[in-house]
Amino acid sequence: MGGVRELAGSFVVPGPCGVAIRDRLGHLTPRDEMVLRAVGAHQGRLASRDLKVRCADGLEHGADTWAVRKRDLTPLSSSRIAGAITKATHDQWALARRCQAAHMKTLAAGINMLRHRLSLPIGEKGTKRAAGGYRSKSEWFRKSRRLAALEARHAAVVADRRAGRVRVVRGGRRLLNTRHHLARARLTEEQWRERWEAERWFIAADGESGKRFGNETIRVTPDGEVSVRLPAPLAHLANAQHGRYVLASRIAFAHRGAEWADRIAANRAVAYRIHLDTGRGRWYLTASWQRPAVRTVPLETARARGVIGVDTNADHFAAYRLDRHGNPVGDPRRFGFDLSGTAGHRDAQIRHALTRLIHWAVRVGVAAIGIEDLAFTTEKTREKHGRRKRFRQLISGIPTGRLKARLVSMAAEHGLSIVAVDPAYTSRWGAQHWQKPLTTPHRTMSRHDAAGIAIGRRALGHPVRDGVSPARTELRAWGRTAPPPHDRSDRAGHRTAQAGPGHRGREGTRPPTTDRPPGGPSPSGTRKREPSAPNTVRDAPGTQQWVQDSLMRTG
Repeated sequence: MGGVRELAGSFVVPGPCGVAIRDRLGHLTPRDEMVLRAVGAHQGRLASRDLKVRCADGLEHGADTWAVRKRDLTPLSSSRIAGAITKATHDQWALARRCQAAHMKTLAAGINMLRHRLSLPIGEKGTKRAAGGYRSKSEWFRKSRRLAALEARHAAVVADRRAGRVRVVRGGRRLLNTRHHLARARLTEEQWRERWEAERWFIAADGESGKRFGNETIRVTPDGEVSVRLPAPLAHLANAQHGRYVLASRIAFAHRGAEWADRIAANRAVAYRIHLDTGRGRWYLTASWQRPAVRTVPLETARARGVIGVDTNADHFAAYRLDRHGNPVGDPRRFGFDLSGTAGHRDAQIRHALTRLIHWAVRVGVAAIGIEDLAFTTEKTREKHGRRKRFRQLISGIPTGRLKARLVSMAAEHGLSIVAVDPAYTSRWGAQHWQKPLTTPHRTMSRHDAAGIAIGRRALGHPVRDGVSPARTELRAWGRTAPPPHDRSDRAGHRTAQAGPGHRGREGTRPPTTDRPPGGPSPSGTRKREPSAPNTVRDAPGTQQWVQDSLMRTG
């Protein structure tokens, strides 16, 4: 293959396993807000204390230590609240552990790149696949010092991982660092303090199947009444029986409300979380539950009706529809988005672009969407593209992780499968073999559009570099697809893409012209112009018809 690496196989991405919906807690009274703040602050302190103990246990954690922590929290809250706090602590510790592994991998990639570039002669030019040497001795010296710094950081992270130490901040490290840059964040100290305390509150409860309405701690009735089981030290604030506080607000889930109502009517588990959005000054209730594990659709089933190949870029999705034989159908489509601005704006742009893409896929009748299994772990480091700051920002701005999660969950709601393919050489081979042949006066093909075709063909199991010319790929009712390159002969190779088994007459030859009446329809149903003698022939009227008989002999 001439240095081409082995490609990974395509696979169907598993669907989502959970659902979360949210509604606003409006019309709360001042007493309601006071009780919610008191409950959140009290349980938040318990969660911080439990997280500290869990981090101190490190790798020595086990079922016995978990039971001891839960037993210590129960008198200060309740058994169910203690279970929810300890479970949230474990999830947060595990997330920090995964982030630690990702950080260690990023440092290792930077170290390897620095060692490679420092080993090259000064001024040596790089290639498309590998960076070259540094430009001057001073730059080489600075990068050698940076290598020493990265090696020290990597050694510290490795030591922490072996010892089971993680760095966790309840409320978020980013918000913690914002305290030192209030002017840049356009916040006062009071506003930051309110946001910091709200992020560290804990008002959540796990669902319990078999219990009334699926949750005993935070209970929501079918008519929207919300009540909270208060912890033991705050039981004097209750306004209902059994230490419960009923809020004045009523909720009604607009999204998936029927599914939620069916679950609580059957007393199936539903988890709830109450939180305060300090920027808007609004309280929200989030309901979530797990879906039963569903077996993914087989790859051959996902390919049955063709796919849509999607090339992910920094500002748009380039999509192309392909039939099950790998032939492009119609014109390319683009779904643009703008990833500038706040995180909420970027997330909304991604959702809007994916919604348009999925609606188009449903409209054309495909069963799957092919997308690259992207990961820019080694490309985001500044050690490889140090001077190309804008290029590094471009790569880092592509939301690969969020895009996968959004696309999988949104496609599952419309019955679409997601096929992940190896991203190697899709842009290069797509531009080489598909961009120029498909470009017409009425169709403009870009490199990204051609990459969408390459991704779709790989998702279908076809090679990207095919021997058949893609200039015209519509199937004919009586035979094969478009001819191979150069001309209509077979000197560039026999036709490899055949008509599908469902097309009638695909094994037969095209009927001769004498088998249909003059001016009659052709085998495809289209009417062809009658042959006529040219006006330059002497003594031959223009309406005379010339018919060639196979039995007639001349001479």
